[in-house]
Amino acid sequence: MTSTYQTQMTDTTYNGWENYETWNVALWIGNDEFLYKTARACVEFCNDNETPWDKFVRCMMDGQIGKFLGKTGDGVAWNDPAINTTEMNEMFEEL
Repeated sequence: MTSTYQTQMTDTTYNGWENYETWNVALWIGNDEFLYKTARACVEFCNDNETPWDKFVRCMMDGQIGKFLGKTGDGVAWNDPAINTTEMNEMFEEL
């Protein structure tokens, strides 16, 4: 019996996402009914001058919702600059 071990790890992503912050917000949106429905509404109702992710962040950070849901349950803010907005917009297109 022969064992083979990978000595060089070339995958620097976090569960397929660019980083922890992007993965975390995607995980919460995909697994929380309110967040999922909000994300879908943002895809449908975003203006021509904003992306679905921009609208989602605005919805989650402004007003009453932002006072209570300005971040994921794990503490990642929806407007965290580390979040890959391109990946999030691609995710939103698939909702």
